[in-house]
Amino acid sequence: MSVMLTVKMVGLGLVAVSLSLELLGWLFTRLRSGRTLNEVLFFPSEVTCLEHIFTPASSRPCYCSLPHGVETSFTRLLRRILSTSSSLDLCVFAFSNMNLCRAVLMLHSRGIIIRVLTDRDYTVITGSQIGVLRKAGIRVRSHMDSVHMHHKFAVLDGRLLITGSLNWTLTAVQCNKENILITEEPDLVRPFTQEFHSLWVHNDPGRKHGSGDQIEY
Repeated sequence: MSVMLTVKMVGLGLVAVSLSLELLGWLFTRLRSGRTLNEVLFFPSEVTCLEHIFTPASSRPCYCSLPHGVETSFTRLLRRILSTSSSLDLCVFAFSNMNLCRAVLMLHSRGIIIRVLTDRDYTVITGSQIGVLRKAGIRVRSHMDSVHMHHKFAVLDGRLLITGSLNWTLTAVQCNKENILITEEPDLVRPFTQEFHSLWVHNDPGRKHGSGDQIEY
């Protein structure tokens, strides 16, 4: 009887240990997910001075007439973009906002790997910044299918997703009712990374023209 009792006690102990480990795993997952970045921004955004975003180390004061030192949805978006440390994959329908272009050019000057996918028809609209990016040496591919490439998302460093209704235009930032979701949730970032890769390969100009030429259009 004592042997049977001992065996039962050991069995119960193993079950208790197993349940404890599962509980610890669940708690760890919950705590980890609690640290995951999830942020929502709404637009239009107040028009403010942005020099402190682009030149934070400058000791020269700015005397422009715009409000200074004000945190807005747009300044928060710019800070996220400028926090990129290794790569930026940008997939956007329309890109004419000069401050967002300035941010991308700053990343390029720091050696960040940048790839941009955009809609072919909207690369030639008045004020489009796509030509500026190309002139700077940033790799840009245009969506070459008959339908519009209407995405508006960016993946930073392969781990941070910025997506929503916001086109990268002045009107979208300052006038329209728009939204942005910023997240590090792997289950959300992963499919956007895959979508970008699929579109990037599909719109390879060398592939379209039946050659190995990697010139970007």
